[in-house]
Amino acid sequence: MAAVCVAVIAKENQPLFLRTAKDDPDLHFHYFVHTSLDVIDEKVAAPVGRGNEQRDMYLGVLYPTEDYKIYGYMTNTKVKFIVIVENTNSLNKDSEIKQVFRTLHNAYCQNLLNPFYTPGEPITSKAFTKTIENLLQV
Repeated sequence: MAAVCVAVIAKENQPLFLRTAKDDPDLHFHYFVHTSLDVIDEKVAAPVGRGNEQRDMYLGVLYPTEDYKIYGYMTNTKVKFIVIVENTNSLNKDSEIKQVFRTLHNAYCQNLLNPFYTPGEPITSKAFTKTIENLLQV
């Protein structure tokens, strides 16, 4: 499973970080990320069930396109992670995708621990970028 785009979106739906694996213009990936925010809002607004069940941070496939599958994840602080993978005949296992999101979430938490980073500002950390590039297999 190789991701082709990773995005980190702030609570207010402003992009904090977007990186692609290909040399293609990022514009169509911006479009995918932007449209997936509506799907995330719908999934989060839907009732969980009965009782005090907690919502899983992993949102699963937000929507598939002809070439890609878009997956979503939302932290407790409403920061959203979106990963776009190529839609190939091989099945992307949820466990692999969840591991990508765990790695991304850990990298984001490490970025928040940086005393020179202001939450809500675009992410410019070299360590965070290196982690994302490893996920993208650039």
